Amino acid sequence: MKTFNTIKVDDLDIFYREMGDTSKPTMLLLHGFPSASHMFRDLMPALADRYHLIAPDFPGFGQSSAPSRDEFGYTFDHLTEVITDFLTALHLDRFYMYVFDYGAPIGFRIAMQHPDWIAGIISQNGNVYQEGLGEKWATRQDFWDHPTPEKRDTYRTAFEPKTIIGQYTFGTEPHKVSPDGYMLDIAYTQTPGYADRQLDLIFDYQNNIKMYPQFQAYLRAQQPKLLAVWGKNDPSFIYPGAEAFKRDDPNTRVELVDSGHFALETHATIIAAMIKDYFD
Repeated sequence: MKTFNTIKVDDLDIFYREMGDTSKPTMLLLHGFPSASHMFRDLMPALADRYHLIAPDFPGFGQSSAPSRDEFGYTFDHLTEVITDFLTALHLDRFYMYVFDYGAPIGFRIAMQHPDWIAGIISQNGNVYQEGLGEKWATRQDFWDHPTPEKRDTYRTAFEPKTIIGQYTFGTEPHKVSPDGYMLDIAYTQTPGYADRQLDLIFDYQNNIKMYPQFQAYLRAQQPKLLAVWGKNDPSFIYPGAEAFKRDDPNTRVELVDSGHFALETHATIIAAMIKDYFD
């Protein structure tokens, strides 16, 4: 049975989904933008026979607290601190880690800081290589190098319904993506202060890219068992980013599926089978 829980962490209410027998190996599921833990709604039941699953919503996302940007610094370092404290509060110190999109720089920060916590990694369109950056990142680099209020405002289009629907459906077969996920994400964009806190994270994303060499050094040093499964039609994080893991971690298996950025929307059952096969 899946449960829906909230725990107080750093004076924030952190919402999380939990499923599976606590005596089985734990898997931490870290979501991406503009989503929350509901993106794992199909994957969790498919893995619950093998794993104890924990999927939190980051601060500012989903059902977790979303303080104003005046009260909370929306940076990836800060989100990592909260999720690390969340793990400590739940007494989780050994787990497999599934990272996607924003979840990757958060998860890899945790792995760098606590390598003994990591039993294995699944990176699903969770990029840590320059080779994995699609064309859109060139314009973001200009924003990062020469920020102006006007450039910042242009990124408000990232929260428009058509943009979010496109993130879910681009690169997928017609009529294969349920509207449930993207309609919930669109609803969250209407909450107070959403755009401003997300724009802060878009600006801070540059620091994730600057940390890529550190993430790669972690992989070379620790060589965790890693499954890089990628929606190969993703225009944001392109599939050479999956192949690049093999350069630093010989314990990497790469699987490309015929989907886009949100590959779980179309391939959750297939990805679950890949995870069970590789980490058996």
